[in-house]
Amino acid sequence: MALADEDFSTAALVLIGHGSTVNQQSSQTVRRLAEELATRNLFAQVSAAFDLEEPKIEDVPRIDAPRIFVVPITISAGRFTEETIPQRLGITVADQSDYDRVQEINGRQVIYCHPIGAHPGMIHVLLERARSIVTQHPFPHAPEPTEMALFIAGHGTRKNKNSRKSIEAQVDLIRARSEYADVQPAFMEEAPFIADCYTATEARHMVVVPFFISGGLHTLEDIPILLGESEAAVKERLAAGQTTWSNPTQRNGKLVWYTPAIGNEPSLQAIVLERVSEMTEVGQ
Repeated sequence: MALADEDFSTAALVLIGHGSTVNQQSSQTVRRLAEELATRNLFAQVSAAFDLEEPKIEDVPRIDAPRIFVVPITISAGRFTEETIPQRLGITVADQSDYDRVQEINGRQVIYCHPIGAHPGMIHVLLERARSIVTQHPFPHAPEPTEMALFIAGHGTRKNKNSRKSIEAQVDLIRARSEYADVQPAFMEEAPFIADCYTATEARHMVVVPFFISGGLHTLEDIPILLGESEAAVKERLAAGQTTWSNPTQRNGKLVWYTPAIGNEPSLQAIVLERVSEMTEVGQ
C-alpha cells in the first residue's frame, strides 16, 4: 500500500529524538524535519517529542488524534528505541522484550514505527552526502569514487552490540555497488576506530560521512578531532560559527573530505513516510 492510498487526514505523526540538556542543536534537526513534513499536509498534525527536552515522549499518547504514528529519528535499533521509547509511550514495561507495536492508549491507537536509520533507503542518503561534499569542494580536483575510500562513521558502544549494526549494514550495501575503491565502517568508541582510518585503506582520497542525525558535538567536535584536527582549532572555529573541518584537508598522506551529519538531507522525509507506510501495510 502506498502512502497516498491511505487517509491520514485525522492522524498525527510524531518524530522522536534524544534531545539534550547541554546542546540545543541536537534537537533542531528533528524539529525541522517535523516542520517540513507538516507542510505536506498529509497528517492532521506533525510534531516532535524527546527523551531529554520538551515536549516529552510520555506526552505523545495525550495528543488529540484517533491514530498516532510514532517514528524514532535514530540511526540504530538499540536500547533507546527498543526500551526507552516503548516504556515512555506506555506500550511496554521494564524488562518486557516482546510487545505489540500497535496499541490502544487513552482511547487512541498508538502505532510505533521502526527507526529510520535501519531503512534500506539510507544508502541513498549516505551516498548523496559523500557525492555532494566532493562536488562542492573539488580542489584541487574532484576524484572519482573509484579513487576514494568511503568511511561511514558512527558512535559505537560496547554496551549495546546493536549500535553498530545499522552502520555495518549500510557499509555492506554500498560496498556491493562497487562504486568506491573501499568502503568501511569507523567508530568513536570501538574498533575499527575513526582515528585509525588513515592506515585502514590504501586509497589516497577519503570521504568520511558521519552517520548521525544531528549536527551535535560528536559530529562538530569529536570526529574532527579524532581525524586529526587540534581541539583548540576545532573549538575556535566552532565559536566563530565556522565549519570545524576544512574540505578537503591533507593529512597523513591522504586528502580527506568530511561531510555534515545526514539530518538535513531532503530524502529523509520519504524514509519517515515509508516507515509509516510499512505499519499500515502489515497492520501491526
